[in-house]
Amino acid sequence: MLTQPFADAVAEAEKVIAEAPHIRTEQDLVEGYDYLAGSIRASLQMAWAYQRDFPYFVRSTGPYTKLGLDNPDTLYFHAYLRDDCEYVVTGRRGSTADLSFQVLNGDYSPVDVPDSLTAFDDRAFEIGPDGSFELRFGPAKADAGPNYFTLGPGSAMLIVREVFSDWRTEQPGSIRIRRAGATGAPPPLTRDVLAKRYGVAGKILISRLRTFLAFPEWFYLKLPVNTMTAPRATPGGLSTQFSSVGHYDLADDQAMIVTVPASDAPYQGFQLGSMWYVSLDYINHQTSLTADQARVDPDGRIRFVVSERDPGLANWLECTGHARGYLQIRWQRLARELSTEDGPEVEVVAVQELPERLPFHEQSRITPAEYAARIAVRRAAVADRMLG
Repeated sequence: MLTQPFADAVAEAEKVIAEAPHIRTEQDLVEGYDYLAGSIRASLQMAWAYQRDFPYFVRSTGPYTKLGLDNPDTLYFHAYLRDDCEYVVTGRRGSTADLSFQVLNGDYSPVDVPDSLTAFDDRAFEIGPDGSFELRFGPAKADAGPNYFTLGPGSAMLIVREVFSDWRTEQPGSIRIRRAGATGAPPPLTRDVLAKRYGVAGKILISRLRTFLAFPEWFYLKLPVNTMTAPRATPGGLSTQFSSVGHYDLADDQAMIVTVPASDAPYQGFQLGSMWYVSLDYINHQTSLTADQARVDPDGRIRFVVSERDPGLANWLECTGHARGYLQIRWQRLARELSTEDGPEVEVVAVQELPERLPFHEQSRITPAEYAARIAVRRAAVADRMLG
């Protein structure tokens, strides 16, 4: 059968899910099978998009194809490259908080993180008055001119991230890619081509699952539980992004207070993730907040509350039945390096103690109707930007 290699990979992938070391409950396993479904969809998409001579941008992740603690505030795109060819990227800058580009020399694997060969945001190139731009990526040349970025040896993938801070008002842009000098159309489909793609999709699927089960071991689980790191440059080479990470383990009657200064960075966001190392449901629940979405206290600090029980507060991040999970704060489009003073302070308290432990508790309260209105905004915004 033409699809047998992929069918075999799906069967192996199900075993990888079922044998994941973090599984403790039936919910853990069910969510793993849902994660598997998204990974199957994404792997097929990535295999069919592997066209370096006739590339196009695909959504790397989304609400139903999650991986790698995906940021709910980000649209991710990627295209495949050759390091000996020149590519033209054209588009229009939207009104999002950040737009960044990164060239990798490969893909993530269970034993390695690919090197970042080039990383920059839209401050590094010229944009027209109407928001339009044209970038070129290719081998080094003396007369490159503005908006030209050299592809280093081994360049294999171009990643674009478009980051929202205010979901209600910011609008996405547009982006396209083509290989310079390419004419005609891609070669016609043949049985051999399809057989190869199904085989590649199977390899992507297994690698994807094993990689992002191993990834938290490298960067999260060796940290003390219920703590967060000081801000640090995000692994992987994003030059203008810092992050603070951690993992939590909370009882039903406990809450984690994460206090962090409201940053002068254009983007600052905090999110929760499941033990499958993917974002929690950010469409129907408030499991992430940006600085624009959160309430900032009069002292200039943001106090997030992570808990299963509803504390009736605007900055509540819902655990949605996940007693354990991951924590991440990102700062993007930075103009300076961050220090410990810019980072979070973490405290675990009883939910009933929150009124005494939060200095601006009364100002932070929110009614059920106000909270429901927030969720309605999330659903509408995700439908517009992620699924539209």
